[in-house]
Amino acid sequence: MSVFDHAEFDNHEHVAFYHDEESGLSAIIAVHNTNLGPALGGCRMWPYINSTEALTDVLRLSKGMTYKAAMANIALGGGKSVIIGDPRKQKTPAMMESMGKFVDSLGGKYFTAEDSGIAVSDLAAMAKQSDYIAGVSAKYHYAGETPDGNPAPSTAYGVFVGLKASVEYKLNRSLEGVSVAIQGMGHVGYRLAKHLRDAGATLYVADIFPEGVDKAVTELGATAVPPEDILGLDVDVLAPCALGAAINDQTLPTIKAKVIAGAANNQLAREEIGDLLVTRDILYAPDYVLNAGGIIDIFHQRMESSSNHALREHIEGIGDTLNEIYQRADAEGRATSRVANSIAEERFSNKG
Repeated sequence: MSVFDHAEFDNHEHVAFYHDEESGLSAIIAVHNTNLGPALGGCRMWPYINSTEALTDVLRLSKGMTYKAAMANIALGGGKSVIIGDPRKQKTPAMMESMGKFVDSLGGKYFTAEDSGIAVSDLAAMAKQSDYIAGVSAKYHYAGETPDGNPAPSTAYGVFVGLKASVEYKLNRSLEGVSVAIQGMGHVGYRLAKHLRDAGATLYVADIFPEGVDKAVTELGATAVPPEDILGLDVDVLAPCALGAAINDQTLPTIKAKVIAGAANNQLAREEIGDLLVTRDILYAPDYVLNAGGIIDIFHQRMESSSNHALREHIEGIGDTLNEIYQRADAEGRATSRVANSIAEERFSNKG
């Protein structure tokens, strides 16, 4: 099947495949849209079943980054890269350097950064071969701490801000005593859990990897839940923070939460799921609006002049953006996901 015929192909500007036999690298880069600026999107390493699954992921994720940048009011476009392989078993410095060469081959049309399975040390290896690697170093931190280049803290803080705004809008209450089920205890999921614990929420957590769950139970007082049960828990808020398409035709009927607000990209398996959430009276925080803290962070790190305060204010604007979407969705009787898409498309459809 041609890439152009793929169900997730959406007039992407550039899709590139790369295989380096010496390092074992098999990777794909997708650039969706650069009308607002060069494409930015993290590099994900995951044990995909095959290249078709990897292509589906990178096409969806790169499109989501275009929408995310537009809704975050930053002059960047959307792209993404994926490496096929298990980061715990197959990742090597040579592979990361080879990935840097791949990114460099696009000549600055695409900047990469951290995502699932990729650490700052991996980006440093890529940066040996390319100047188009973001997140290796940083000047600002939203909380005034020493920045290390990792955008995950800003992503998690943005999700927390947006989740809090969503709870206030839908449930008319603070986070004190609110029950939250978090699917995924990775870089962002764990940090989100910590913010929620500090705000008084009751936590239920799950992950296919036990380390993050064990840490959340021990350090945050969370309750561990089997991964297959987390989406259907009887809680106030569901926070998908793992891979995409968590909200699909199979899982939707099991969801009992009144608010869905998580860090994962592409949470809705298909656009119509957003309409079904409306009929279920479930408030959905559009994922690319909620999890934009990371791209906002990287944008500020690339600015000639910014500050910790400016970065924090920009991230906290996520709550205001969500409230605008919710009010418009209620007024128009439309799904929040469709309203967010409409606003984003208005912003990136034309150059200038």
